[in-house]
Amino acid sequence: MMRKFHISKLKPSILQGSLDFEAVSRRQTQVLAVEYPIERHLFTALVLLLTVLFCSYFYFVVGSVFNVIGEKQADANSADLQSSIASLEKQYFALSQTLTPQAASSMGLAPVQNTQYVYRPGNAASIPSPSHAI
Repeated sequence: MMRKFHISKLKPSILQGSLDFEAVSRRQTQVLAVEYPIERHLFTALVLLLTVLFCSYFYFVVGSVFNVIGEKQADANSADLQSSIASLEKQYFALSQTLTPQAASSMGLAPVQNTQYVYRPGNAASIPSPSHAI
């Protein structure tokens, strides 16, 4: 048997001790050899959770891309509508310059005479409901 040589009579510190890697290796091998029944369920749940997270991430990314595309199309349509409105306004102003009171009377239009307005003081137009129904 081999005798261990000690430098001092005191207990060695952690840094001076030896590590028994074989015992650690045997213990890890024993732990890894055991399969717990819940492991299969936890693994399935983890895979399912990761799949759901991936699909939701993909869904939101695609949704964002479609929103950007839709916004660009809406901007293009808005620009087309603005140019159409500008063209119609140009035509309106050109036609409004040609409309005179003489041209209006030739089309059968006449100035309004005896103008009367309706006056409703307060809430005279509201009718109270006996059942307070809307």
